[in-house]
Amino acid sequence: MTPGHRNPVASVRTRAARWVAIARLLPAAGGPLVTLALAVNLALGLLPVAFMVATAVAISRLPRAAAAGGAWGVVLPALLVGLSAFVVAQTLRPFQTAVAESVTRAVDGYCVDRLLTATTIDAPPSSLDRPEALDRLADARSAFDRAMPSPGDAVAGLVGLVARYAQLAAALVVLAVVLRPWAAVLAAVTAIAVRFGQRGSLAAFVEYWKGMAGERRKSAYLRTAAIEASGGKEIRLLGALPWFRDRYRAEAVGYLAQLWKERRRLLLLPFVGLAAVAAVGGGGVFLALATGVPRGTDGALALALTVQCLLVPLRFGVYFPESDVQTQYGMLAHRALTDFEAQTGHEARPERARPVPRLSEGIAFRKVSFGYPGADRRVYEELDLLLPANRSTAVIGLNGAGKTTLVKLLARVHEPGSGRIEADGVPLTDLEPAEWRRRLAVVFQDFNRYDLTLAENVALGAAHRPMNRDAVTAALVRAGAREILDAVGPGTALSAAYQGGRDLSGGQWQRVALARALYAVDAGAEVLVLDEPTAQLDIRAEVAFYDRFLELTRGITSVVISHRFSTVRRADNIVVIEDGAVIENGDHDSLLRAGGRYAELFRLQADRFDRAPDDPQADSTGDGRPDETAPDRQEALR
Repeated sequence: MTPGHRNPVASVRTRAARWVAIARLLPAAGGPLVTLALAVNLALGLLPVAFMVATAVAISRLPRAAAAGGAWGVVLPALLVGLSAFVVAQTLRPFQTAVAESVTRAVDGYCVDRLLTATTIDAPPSSLDRPEALDRLADARSAFDRAMPSPGDAVAGLVGLVARYAQLAAALVVLAVVLRPWAAVLAAVTAIAVRFGQRGSLAAFVEYWKGMAGERRKSAYLRTAAIEASGGKEIRLLGALPWFRDRYRAEAVGYLAQLWKERRRLLLLPFVGLAAVAAVGGGGVFLALATGVPRGTDGALALALTVQCLLVPLRFGVYFPESDVQTQYGMLAHRALTDFEAQTGHEARPERARPVPRLSEGIAFRKVSFGYPGADRRVYEELDLLLPANRSTAVIGLNGAGKTTLVKLLARVHEPGSGRIEADGVPLTDLEPAEWRRRLAVVFQDFNRYDLTLAENVALGAAHRPMNRDAVTAALVRAGAREILDAVGPGTALSAAYQGGRDLSGGQWQRVALARALYAVDAGAEVLVLDEPTAQLDIRAEVAFYDRFLELTRGITSVVISHRFSTVRRADNIVVIEDGAVIENGDHDSLLRAGGRYAELFRLQADRFDRAPDDPQADSTGDGRPDETAPDRQEALR
């Protein structure tokens, strides 16, 4: 059954549930603000009807005033009432807009907080990789980026409907009094039927639009890729703008063609039918007027009021600019938020969390098996590994060996499929995730570079504590970033996109990231992890970086992830991972003496730097070109 032809009872229930969900957001705006908004909209609904009645009374009294030789006193009171209603209504209009904006911002603030909580606290990190969750997240974010109406807009639109329905109720009362009750009932049925049908068609279209979230994400990526600073320079160099323009046009036209076709199907014919319903209902009310008015009713007054008040229910079949798009798409944004919360769920937490132990033994992976969803094979199959406390461990292996997955499991970004990870014998699943993560200081391979000040970039290592500027300075000095601190200053934004901001080189950012980790250690973290953060550095800078790291973290539980064997030779313990399993474990000298996989790969990586000077392949990058960093590499390997 298509969205436009669903069971009527189920449709009513679904739509009622959405309205209730939006109404439940009203408390987020605060009682006083909601009360003020309701009062303003109620007044704006009733004042136009008061104006209609007053002007109709004035018109009906004109013949009497003229017959009395210009006795305008019988007309003037009604005119004054009408004028007062008009003036007050026009005075309140700006307040309606201002109050609606205040409601929108208050509710959106609450919803943004929910979204941030879901993405950074409640949701298991692994759930954020699922396409369906990302589609819901994209729709929720686009609302808060003002690309579409937000939940706050929906609440403000709901409040705005108070004016419309108050005006309808008042107009129906007038019709019942001056004409006949059944005429008012007919007008009411016509208004509700047209309104329900019009919103039903819009809801069916929005439901279809919602299902195209994936197409919107692709189109949005192509639209923004060429205008973002990070990608613009390469696209300019490659001359790829025409390709992006053509690809975006093809994606957008394909998306819009489907959308427009469905829009015509869902909105065109229903509009014709609803227009016929309005014509029949309105004609019935005029028929009641044509057959005569109740005895004792002024005919001129009845005609003036009927014509004016009948327009109110007939207008219920048209678009309400202050409400319709806001509530319909704002409801969709709220559904995207609630669906995202439901799809991602909550990160598993123990009923009675145990205290996070101070490491004295280490972190142990015991028979850990793990595979990514949809992957052909598991990354780990019953992995056993010990990361000794208060010592440095290097985890090395070729690309694809499963090194980064180790960090994700350690940080509980993912959970093992079987087996368990222990900290001093305590399973990580028995610990509160947030408390455990505060014991970790991780420098990821793709660590974040925040467009914040230098001090803030470092202090985010322990964001749960107030910034300690002395500790920030100490961390930067220990990380070898004293010259950055002296040149930039702690209060300078690390982005040239801001006035007075400064860009840093890749190597400088590495030191800032290390300082962030060291700041976390000062705040209580006791496990430091480096996940190949030196990919942009030459071999000399990389060796110096790791040497500094290992020296600074002496006596601290530290883990270094690398695919370059030569850079981690000074670690206390070296673990070689291949095909998701630990194949060797020991220090550099013992592993070389063993002559196993570590020795083989170490010598293989070092071989081209130890060749004779007359070797045509010496100091080569592997494709015949000279390697200008070879002297640096040879020095680092010695």
